[in-house]
Amino acid sequence: MRVLMLSWEYPPVMVGGLGRHVHALATSLVTAGHHVTVVTRHGADAPLEEEFEGVRIVRAPEDPPLFPLSNDTLLAWTMAFNHALTRAALHAAKTADGPHNRPFDIVHAHDWLVTHAAVTLKHSLGVPLIATIHATEAGRHQGWLPEQMNRCVHSVEWWLTYEARRVLVCSAYMRWEVSRLFDLPRGKVEVICNGVHAEAWRPSPRAVAAARSRFGGEGPLVVYAGRLVYEKGVQDLLAAVPALRDRHPGLRVVIAGDGPHREGLEQIARRRRIRRTAAFTGFLEGDELAGLLAAADCLVAPSRYEPFGMVALEAAAAGAPVAAASAGGLAEFVQPGITGLTFPAADVGALAEAVDTLLSDEVLARRLTRQARALVIREYAWPAIAERTVSAYQRAVTDERALSARVAAGGGPRPRIVVPNGNLLTGEAASP
Repeated sequence: MRVLMLSWEYPPVMVGGLGRHVHALATSLVTAGHHVTVVTRHGADAPLEEEFEGVRIVRAPEDPPLFPLSNDTLLAWTMAFNHALTRAALHAAKTADGPHNRPFDIVHAHDWLVTHAAVTLKHSLGVPLIATIHATEAGRHQGWLPEQMNRCVHSVEWWLTYEARRVLVCSAYMRWEVSRLFDLPRGKVEVICNGVHAEAWRPSPRAVAAARSRFGGEGPLVVYAGRLVYEKGVQDLLAAVPALRDRHPGLRVVIAGDGPHREGLEQIARRRRIRRTAAFTGFLEGDELAGLLAAADCLVAPSRYEPFGMVALEAAAAGAPVAAASAGGLAEFVQPGITGLTFPAADVGALAEAVDTLLSDEVLARRLTRQARALVIREYAWPAIAERTVSAYQRAVTDERALSARVAAGGGPRPRIVVPNGNLLTGEAASP
C-alpha cells in the first residue's frame, strides 16, 4: 500500500513517545514492502526532503509569521503548522511515484495537531483517513476541560475521529476513553498496541557501564524516563525519594526527560532536599537511554494518566524491573507479580513500597524482568504491529468504497460538536 503519514514529531524532531511510534511504524511498513511518505515539521539542520531507511520524509518549514510553540499561542501555532503541513503534503502527492490521479491509498494522521491538514488531504486526494489517537485532552486533565483552549483541542479531536474511517488506539483503556468521549459507533475504534524493537534496547556492555559510571552511586539506581508533564506523575516519585533513601543508602534517582514541568520538579527536589539524590538529565535517546534502562535496578512509571506506557516495554526489553502505576494502558502490560509490580496512581506510599520490594528482592526482580521481556518479544514486535495496521488500512479502503455512493450524493449535513460541562469520563458531564 501507499501510505501518507502525518505527524508533528519525526526524527530528528522528538518530543515524546509519539515520534518513536511513528518512526518505528513507518520503517516496519517499509520493511514489509509498503511505500510510506511521512510529512512532518522541519527541524534545525534537517533536509526539507529525503529518503531515509526506505521512508520518504517531507518536512514542512515554518512560515515567516512568528507563532511560538507555547501554551499561550498553541492554537495559533497549530493552525500555522497545518497550513505548512498541507502544502508540503500536496507537494508530496504531486511528486509521488504512484499514479498521478491517486498517489496514496490512505492518509494516516497521528493525533489532533495534524487534524486540519489530514481532513483537507482526505477530501483533496479522495482517499480514506485513518486516525491514531495517542492521548486525549480530557484524559490528560482527568476528565475535565478546565479552560477554553482545552475545549477547543477536544473539539478538534472529535472532528478527527468523526472524519476518520477508522480510529486506532494503543490499549483497551484508550478504546473505552475515546469511544466514551467522542460517542463513536461500535467497531470504528480498533486496538493496535505500540510495539518495541526488543534488540534495540539491549545495549552493549560498554553503554551499560557508561550509564552506571555517569549516573550510579554507591546504592541502587532508580530511573524515570519520559516527558516532564503533570500527568506523568514525576512529582509522586520525588515525594517517595526520602523514604526510599532512608531504606537504601546511596540511592540514586535519575529523571531522564524534559518538558514544561521540569523547572517545577527541580524546585520540588530542592524543597525536599533530595537534589544530591535525584538528577535531571534532560532528553536522552539511543544507546544513552538504552544503557541507562539496562543499568537501572528499577524503572518507575508513576503516571496519573497513561494511554499505553511505551517506556515500560522499553525497560522490560532492556532488562529493567518495572514498578508502574495501575493507570490506563500501563495496567494492561505491567501485570502485578508477573511482569512487574503496580501501585495506585498518586499513592506515594504504595509507590515507595513497590520500588522498595524490587530493590530488596533480587530474585523476584530477575523473575519479573525475564517474564516481561518474554512478553515483549512474543506480543509487541513491530513486524506484527505493522501487519495489524495494514489490515486496518485495508478495511478502511474497503469501507470507503462501499460508502462512496452515499458520500458522492452529499451524505447530509455534518453534525457540530457540543462540548458538555463537567467531567467527561465519570458520567458527571451535562450538556451546556
